[in-house]
Amino acid sequence: MDQLVLASDSKNFTGVPRPARFADTDRLADAIIARVGKTIVLGLPLGLGKANHVANALFARAQADRSLKLRIFTALTLEKPRGSSELGARFARPLAHRIFGGYPDLAYAAAQRERRLPPNVQVDEFFFQAGTRLGVASAQQSYISANYTHAIGYVLARGVNVVAQIVAREERAGGTHLSLSCNPDITLDLLAARARGKADFLLVGQVNSELPFMPGDADLEAEQFEFLLESPQTDFPLFAPPREPIDLREHAIGLNVARTVADGGTLQLGIGSLGDAVTHALILRHKHNAHFRRITARLDAPDAGPPELRESGPFEIGLHGTSEMLVEGFLALREAGILKREVDGTLLEAAFFLGSRAFYRALRELAREERAKLRMTSVSFVNALYGDEETKRRVRVKARFVNNAMLATLLGHVISDGLENGQVVSGVGGQYNFVAQAFELEGARSIIMLPASRAAGGRLSSNIRWSYGHTTIPRHLRDLVVTEYGIADLRGKSDRDVIAAMLAIADSRFQASLLAQAKRAGKIEQSFELRPEARNNTPQRITQALGPARQQGLLPLFPFGTDFTETEQRLLPALARLREASPLALAALAARGLIAGRPTRQVRECLDRMGLDRAAKPSEQFYALLLRGALALTP
Repeated sequence: MDQLVLASDSKNFTGVPRPARFADTDRLADAIIARVGKTIVLGLPLGLGKANHVANALFARAQADRSLKLRIFTALTLEKPRGSSELGARFARPLAHRIFGGYPDLAYAAAQRERRLPPNVQVDEFFFQAGTRLGVASAQQSYISANYTHAIGYVLARGVNVVAQIVAREERAGGTHLSLSCNPDITLDLLAARARGKADFLLVGQVNSELPFMPGDADLEAEQFEFLLESPQTDFPLFAPPREPIDLREHAIGLNVARTVADGGTLQLGIGSLGDAVTHALILRHKHNAHFRRITARLDAPDAGPPELRESGPFEIGLHGTSEMLVEGFLALREAGILKREVDGTLLEAAFFLGSRAFYRALRELAREERAKLRMTSVSFVNALYGDEETKRRVRVKARFVNNAMLATLLGHVISDGLENGQVVSGVGGQYNFVAQAFELEGARSIIMLPASRAAGGRLSSNIRWSYGHTTIPRHLRDLVVTEYGIADLRGKSDRDVIAAMLAIADSRFQASLLAQAKRAGKIEQSFELRPEARNNTPQRITQALGPARQQGLLPLFPFGTDFTETEQRLLPALARLREASPLALAALAARGLIAGRPTRQVRECLDRMGLDRAAKPSEQFYALLLRGALALTP
């Protein structure tokens, strides 16, 4: 029988060993409610670290008992892919079953997305999984705009009384140890606040057998936890998104960024295809330097970047990592001999991680002493300079903080988290923290990456605008902005010179209209003209410059492997083409599919994967024609 401990003092279990252990979520929910009462302020870690079964058990109680008040404070609630269109859903459903099968859905997330959140439940998030909460009123209304480092203050202000997260367990001669593993980020800071008497909460752990045991700061004695949930029924596969394909323009951005990174320096990276593109470019620079130099020479433009930021040599001293997120790319950099600059016995400091199954397995299989060099620690250490500033400055030499954006303006504003109508796409997270650090650290630079344009539904738009009604990073913190067409060095420049630099890395299809707006505002002289070489910023130039390297296998679609099958890899570009197509272009693709001859084996496999091989309904037949037409144009 589970041991159920009830005590009035959350910091003391007199005569009873901590933590109290449970195999049943209902009994655990009983214990939590008995300890804290019917007003529960539940803190769940960002991303991967949520104790899903604990959260679901408490949510179920709140659904059944409206006198129970449940307030959840968290960020980056992870949900399985669903697809935003019929074809997207047909692609996502089998993928979700194969890759995310067994991962327990978070009940509060589904209820919020489906507009059925009970009135006695409130969910406050300071970061969304990108795009998943657009149009969800309760999520948009309860969103808290916060720097990652400030989130702990908001958790404490709400009176958090339960913190629940997954942990890795390790038995030693001295007893049980539990690792916060993927998410020491805010929990370590909360525990420090509790030790100072600034907080009073139950720490609840849920053991996960797939979670790598990360030593160091994340390694806690089990006695720091009040309750521990562990059973085969509550063990689950970790959320593991597949690595995304890297198209040529993303490779171009990665190559441009790789030349800003100084040997002997420090690196911060984000998740996704652009982060992978930077990683691959750094490895190419280090291991195949002649190829790297040749490719970047072909890519180069007159405004590709200032001379002091055109690094091209292999890494002799190597890099150190300081990144809120330990992304998979850091393991690839370590394996390539680039992440090798140790400071105080560590290669990297990070506050949380999230990645593919291969990534989690690689962490588990690392020798303990090597895992210890990847220091998982508090977000207050990683994302800020204040607090042990001397150590941080000693570690973060020649730092390059590399982050993604959705849009930027000609004057250097950066838009990363929301739309001008107020809708939040994701969140600020740690981006502002790192941009600010770049201005406080000697020799550091903030690097913002974004493709120069985007297409959706047949509409092409520039990602560089004259102005936009929302800002994430204000222009007084403008630094380096990188597109596929080059590097704009904006730090300390006049508005006029910033405009000229941003125009030089904009898509040429929008340069004239952008320049006209700047001239109308009197921010650049009427006589200004872009040099002829800067007017060739087109997708064709990128294909011309990088196509041969792709054919040689130097710029692959998946340089670090993928969980997508070969058929899914063929489908991805075809589906992208359909998403970008206008209604007229869709009609043309359907016509192409109609006149296509007998489908090849590969096309049949694609149709079968999408459930369209035996299309019976008219709508299914139309989707099959669209897909065949798109596949016919896909190399």
